[in-house]
Amino acid sequence: MAMRKSNKLAQTAVLKQILKKWSSLGLKKLQEEEELPVDVPKGHFVVYVGENRSRYIVPISFLTHPEFQCLLQLAEEEFGFHHDMGLTIPCEEVVFRSLTAMLRC
Repeated sequence: MAMRKSNKLAQTAVLKQILKKWSSLGLKKLQEEEELPVDVPKGHFVVYVGENRSRYIVPISFLTHPEFQCLLQLAEEEFGFHHDMGLTIPCEEVVFRSLTAMLRC
């Protein structure tokens, strides 16, 4: 049980670090553009998915799901934190839509 809690705390710390880096990069870009996206409701964020970089607005609550955390780690591995094209998830759109449909239930 202690091992499981320790692992969960480590995952949470890594996730917070990833989000902090992505958020700070996003804020810099928004400050440069001096405009906020009007179609993103409070409590949501934007990701780009697939080869065509389709734009999706997802709830922040997805960040607590291990499956979504895996997607964020893949994005970090593939693009790093200095990627100027927004938070891009490296998976096929059909897979992303299927995963988010499961997370919404």
